Amino acid sequence: MSIYMYFTKDELACRCGCGKGQGDMNGDFMAKLVLMRRNSGVPMNVTSAIRCPNHNNIVSSTGFDGPHTTGRAVDVKIYGERALIIIEHAIKVGMTGIGIKQKGSREERFIHIDDLLFGPRPWIWSY
Repeated sequence: MSIYMYFTKDELACRCGCGKGQGDMNGDFMAKLVLMRRNSGVPMNVTSAIRCPNHNNIVSSTGFDGPHTTGRAVDVKIYGERALIIIEHAIKVGMTGIGIKQKGSREERFIHIDDLLFGPRPWIWSY
């Protein structure tokens, strides 16, 4: 089973065009993500994965570092019942950070998933 199964290079690339991409994702994290996708049976539309420090500083309150800069986080555009299924499977595979934005239009809704080990973990929050 490939650690990139189900996910495209474009989905995993930094959105600023800097060149950080699929190969910069953490292998252990990707193995968990693939397991989540396979076991849940739910498609996962990744809207943000690896981020360079500059891009992360622009789009995130974590500044120049944070889980996306380490290749250990993704944001998945999802809502409703499928969001709940993804959260359940994230917990089962050992993801330690789950951020939930399920208000606003369906296009704005997402789940953040990471497996960081520092800070208060496991942790769940809302946007």
